[in-house]
Amino acid sequence: MYPTPQQLENYAELVVKVGVNVQQGQTVVVMAPITAAPLVRLIASEAYKVGAKNVHVEYNDEELSRIKYKQAPEEAFTEYPMWRAKAWEEFVENGAAFITIYSPNPDLLNDVDAKRVATASKTASTALSGYRGSLMNHTNAWSLVSYATPEWAAKVFPNHSQEEAVQKLWERIVDATRIGLEDPVQAWKAHNAKLLQMVELLNGKRYKQLQYEAPGTNLTIDLPDGHIWLGGSKANAKGVYFNPNMPTEEVFTMPNKDGVNGTVRSTKPLNYNGQVINGFSLTFKDGKVVDHSAEQGYEALTNLLNTDEGARHLGEVALVPHDSPISNSNVTFFNTLYDENASCHLALGQAYPVNIQGGTKMSAEELLAHGANRSLTHEDFMIGSADMNIDGVTQDGTREPIFRNGNWAI
Repeated sequence: MYPTPQQLENYAELVVKVGVNVQQGQTVVVMAPITAAPLVRLIASEAYKVGAKNVHVEYNDEELSRIKYKQAPEEAFTEYPMWRAKAWEEFVENGAAFITIYSPNPDLLNDVDAKRVATASKTASTALSGYRGSLMNHTNAWSLVSYATPEWAAKVFPNHSQEEAVQKLWERIVDATRIGLEDPVQAWKAHNAKLLQMVELLNGKRYKQLQYEAPGTNLTIDLPDGHIWLGGSKANAKGVYFNPNMPTEEVFTMPNKDGVNGTVRSTKPLNYNGQVINGFSLTFKDGKVVDHSAEQGYEALTNLLNTDEGARHLGEVALVPHDSPISNSNVTFFNTLYDENASCHLALGQAYPVNIQGGTKMSAEELLAHGANRSLTHEDFMIGSADMNIDGVTQDGTREPIFRNGNWAI
């Protein structure tokens, strides 16, 4: 049976010691669905063992969210409790570590008015912009992990009973996070070291452009001067290393927000705020999405693109080989944390300031001047496949292979 008590304990230890690397006297903030309480309790215990001062837990209930979306008046989605936003900013100022357990029901809001969802998302993003900006600046340690729930498992494994589906999903989580190994913490240190090797290789190349070719995709992405590739563990403002995503298989950097041209087609469905967007294409001109289509979730995609001006530009470009552990499971997870680590992906919206030299000390205006995108949203979508080829253009104009048939070629 998965997970075993030992594996769940391993998971908690991994999140605390590698995910956010809790320090002596630090506050830890955990956000989780109520079904993940068994893991949350173990995380709290592990955090106190390594010296945490306080563990603050905030549970969420998707069914309550659904009730609100279906029954609340329109004005309910245009306001956000500012006391909560201020509390999160206070946690940031006090150096807290943030753990989010993300286990969404992909079909939760499929029959809800997409405009309501878009309004609520924009309202929350506006109120929490200070907190989210600090995390994207890597001021604080933060980590995103998942926990198998019946609703999520039913979407991933629809032809199995609830119990079988949950078990199969846990099997994938155990494999992807390495918590079934004898020493998961050491295994993650080795994995981070491998990702760092690729990061150093790409940073040494100093490519000025990436060129993508795949069925439905013909795209060029300019990279700004001084861009930085990152992957695996990162250092926060105090020099403490943490893993923002567990699992992770990506290396990523910042595109020039005005230097994207061509068309790209998605290769996996996107679960966006409880609504599935699938089979979609985006056409860019001078960095901006000027046309889009979708086989499913067109209205949700349109609302995402209309979040603000920056939502029609890219903020991240990430490389993940097709021959990688999560991809080789041949499972579509309907959970971006997992699907993005099985596929090359891009992100609409906000860029990470850490992806450009000196970016964490730049003003918003300086970041824009250096090609960094600015937006209230940051939404990853998957574009990789076994048919994808990617070339890099060097500073002297030489074109050389980075990916061939979905895998590394450098």
